[in-house]
Order: sequence, then C-alpha cells, then structure tokens
Amino acid sequence: MSFSSLGLSEEIVRAVTEQGYTTPTPIQMQAVPAVLGGGDLLAGAQTGTGKTAGFTLPLLQRLSSVERVKVNGHVPIRALILTPTRELAAQVEESVRVYGKYLPLTSACIFGGVGINPQIRLLKQGVDILVATPGRLLDHMQQNTVDLKSVQVLILDEADRMLDMGFIRDIKKILAVLPKKRQNLLFSATFSDEIKALADGLLNSPAMIEVARRNSTVEVIGQKIHPVDRDKKHPLLAHLIKTNQWNQVLVFTRTKHGANKLVEQLARDEITAMAIHGNKSQAARTRALADFKDGKLQALIATDIAARGIDIDQLPHVVNYDLPNVSEDYVHRIGRTGRAGATGSAVSLVCVDERDLLNDIERFIKREIPVEIVPGFEPDPKAKPQPIQLRSEGHRGGGGGGRRPQGGGGGRSANGGGGNRSQQPKTGGQGQAQAAKPRQGGPAKPQGAGPAQNRGPAARPASTHRSGGRGR
Repeated sequence: MSFSSLGLSEEIVRAVTEQGYTTPTPIQMQAVPAVLGGGDLLAGAQTGTGKTAGFTLPLLQRLSSVERVKVNGHVPIRALILTPTRELAAQVEESVRVYGKYLPLTSACIFGGVGINPQIRLLKQGVDILVATPGRLLDHMQQNTVDLKSVQVLILDEADRMLDMGFIRDIKKILAVLPKKRQNLLFSATFSDEIKALADGLLNSPAMIEVARRNSTVEVIGQKIHPVDRDKKHPLLAHLIKTNQWNQVLVFTRTKHGANKLVEQLARDEITAMAIHGNKSQAARTRALADFKDGKLQALIATDIAARGIDIDQLPHVVNYDLPNVSEDYVHRIGRTGRAGATGSAVSLVCVDERDLLNDIERFIKREIPVEIVPGFEPDPKAKPQPIQLRSEGHRGGGGGGRRPQGGGGGRSANGGGGNRSQQPKTGGQGQAQAAKPRQGGPAKPQGAGPAQNRGPAARPASTHRSGGRGR
C-alpha cells in the first residue's frame, strides 16, 4: 500500500516521499482513513511505530481541503495538539511542518522555558495548527492571548504520559473552552484503565486501533540485564561503552543529580556526555540533544522527563543506569531505540536495591529479561538492599516541576515556547531556546517503513510553514 492510496493529496505524498518513506506503517494504514472519515479515534501503538504521522498526515489533508475562513482578519486555530513535554511538542510540530511544506497552512508550537511575549505576538497573527503543552496553554488562556473557539480537531498525543504527569485537571480546563462539536483523537503508547476512562468521557463512539498487544515492548529491541553492585554502575557503564565501542548511547538515570554526577564521572573516563533534565535551561537541553544527534556526544544522560521526547533515527543503544520507578517508563525508555523497524539494544544495570522494580517491570511486559553477568563486575551475593527514591522525576511534584514557570517562549516552529508545568522549577526562567541544526535529508530509512513518530530536530529558528516552504 502507498500513501497516495490512503487518500492523501499529491502535496502531502510528495513531502512524505522526500523524507524517504514509501509504505505506511500499520498504525498509519489504519489511523489515516479513520481520521479522514471525521469520527473520533482511540489509537494505541508501540513507541516508534509512526503514531505522529498517523494523525498529522490526515489532519493536514482535512484542513487543506476546506477553505480557511478568517476571524476578525486573522487565521483561526483549527487544530489543537496537546503533548506532555517540550521536546515532544517541538518534534510533533516539526512533523506538521515537514509533511505540510507544500500546503498553505501555518503551525506554531508553544511550551515553557523561554519568554512568553514572542508567543503572544505569534498567536495574534493567527495559526492553523497549534501544538502546545497543557500548562503553557493555560497561561495563555488566563491572559486571553489565545482563541480556541474555532478548534475543529483536538489531538491528545502521548495521553498516558500526560495523565501520569498529573495533567488531567489542566486538560479538563482546556476541554471546557473548546467547541462542543469537534473531532477528538487520542493517541497513546499504552492503554491503561485510566486512558480508557478518559476516552469514555472525551470520545464519541470512537474507532479503536491497537496495533500491538497492551504494554508490549518493541520486539526488535534486544533487552538484557547486567547485575552489578550499586557503586560499580559507573565503572561498568564506562567499560561497556569503551569495550563495545558505543558511539551513541542514551542513558537514563532516576534523578537530576544522578545525571549530572554521571556526566562528570564519564568525563574523567574521556567519554563525552551531557545531561538533559528539568533543571536544565531550554537552550542547554536543545544544545545537548542537537550535539547528540550530530554525533558530537557519545552519551546523552536523561531523566524520565525526556523519555517521550527524544526521537533519533537509528539510535543503537539505550542503557537504564537506574531502573525507573514506574514500570511503563521502562517501555518508553527502551522505545527510544528500535524505531521504525530498526534494531536496537537496551541494557539495564540492576543492583540489589532494584530487584523489586525489576520484578514489577517483568510482570508489566509479561516476559523475563535475559540476565548476563559481566566478568569483573560480579555483584556481591551478600549485599543488602537499601531504600531508593520512590518519586519519579517525570511526575508532577517530583524533581522536574513547579506549578508556575517564570517566562516561556514562542515560535512558529519547533522552537516555540509554552509551558509544561511539571517541567519547570519554581525558581524561574530557563532562558531563550537555541536552534538545533535541521536534519538535511535524514539518514537512510528501513525499506518499507513509514514516517517515524516525532520526526525532526528538537528546535529550529522561528518560522511558519506555508505553500512552497517556510515564511517569516
């Protein structure tokens, strides 16, 4: 099946083809016709299977096929896409812009971490598609700087993560001001009971798509457990990176302090690394992600706050330096590799303190993860477990967030501002985001793979995509 056979316009198919894709993925084959039909949709798929293109392609088709009617001389917001994190919002908007480059549509992205005034100016100019994090969108609503009265399509992306991060109240406040008559699309990596409860209250007789079994991990990812004493984790990680000649590895830690400390330790081992977490400024997060994508860093050290927002084609290795406190986060962490049909490896360094967490994860994914002891790093069989931090940094109230970010920024591109209230400390501004290098053509794609989820760099200079390219 080709993209044109899904009912997409020549302009959209042309843009998709330019990205190296020829065949839709299973989620795209089912979601695109469902969205084009105009009804509500509840869709779930493993991370990395192309969920973002599953809703951006038919959204672009629907909006471009209907004549745009200006309101008070301005382009009204006709589609609203909500995401849980800044990085994910940026990458979703990048997908909108890349696939809609030949259409006369505009898009903007708003999230926290940079000044809010540029966002206000951009919203006054009008935009067809708005990608936002819930907290910053509420800030605009409270200041009457955003008009949602013309929204025709609402999309909740990574809805399970938004609930996990405590955004349900923010989402309900946003829903209350939207037009009653609209199309609702709910996309999620997993279908929890909470997600189904949200869907029951939001969706009207939705079509339901689930292309993978519930809570499954990507089958092409090789998973492995390395038992190790807690004080030997850093030496073991350095050993694995050097011995296996890993040139690009994403490492997850439980805390921000742990991420910063690990960067310093790896530097002493002459391993280039940077950290990305909620206390880092947006400029620092953008720069670290760009350098990692460009191959300037061997290791990117991240907390769970970034687990859903990192999309790198052909990322070969993910390491759980600390196991996550929430079993679902394991699925999303390792899902950063093995994307769009590619293979990948996920290694977890597990000490005696984390045995219960490992048991919970294996019950959740319904499989045992193979264990391999690395020679020279055999764990002490007499070691006693110690208490570990039980609050995940990605959750509201955890290390990642205060309720009110100071400042926040905007852009008509993935560089837009806007708030994620679970992402910002109360102590204030994060600074102006800097642009990452745009992907030029992208790396080779697996044969037959459709557009991968969350394509594109984390940030770009402020711009609007219009017919024939981006305008100022």
